[in-house]
Amino acid sequence: MRVARWVMSGLGLGYAPAASGTFGSAGALAVTAAAWAILGLAGSACWAIHPIVLGLTLLASWGCVHWGPWACAYYADRARKDKDPGQVVLDEFAGQWLALIGLAMPDARRMLLVLTVQFVLFRLFDVLKPPPARQLEKLPFGWGILLDDLAAGAYANLVGQVVFRVIL
Repeated sequence: MRVARWVMSGLGLGYAPAASGTFGSAGALAVTAAAWAILGLAGSACWAIHPIVLGLTLLASWGCVHWGPWACAYYADRARKDKDPGQVVLDEFAGQWLALIGLAMPDARRMLLVLTVQFVLFRLFDVLKPPPARQLEKLPFGWGILLDDLAAGAYANLVGQVVFRVIL
């Protein structure tokens, strides 16, 4: 299960001494920025990043659901019955990527602006957990680990769509 531990911890980012979810979200942004840069070098259009981000969101979601029950048992402190262990940050990757889908990043300046705003929005919604995120967090197995972050990502995406299409 070394592979599962490595993947669920976001390639080790979940072992950060504090704010592991923030490190997980930042890791997702680093992957996105790298993919955007590679696509730019290849001459691809700015929208080519979105199928990649969607695919990564789906892959991370599958990982959370597939390995979530194992991760809860492996990491959980038995006294606290923690259902979303701090070391598990693959859910933050999925939620952060969902927050980015459909937002135009035609140049490096705009890409950095989108990544920064969406990072702040996703972390805000992930911490506040507006309904139904808090209720989704209580679902069993890997679903509870994943769905609260996807809800936060969806909220961040909706706000981002308004910000980047109407305001900026």
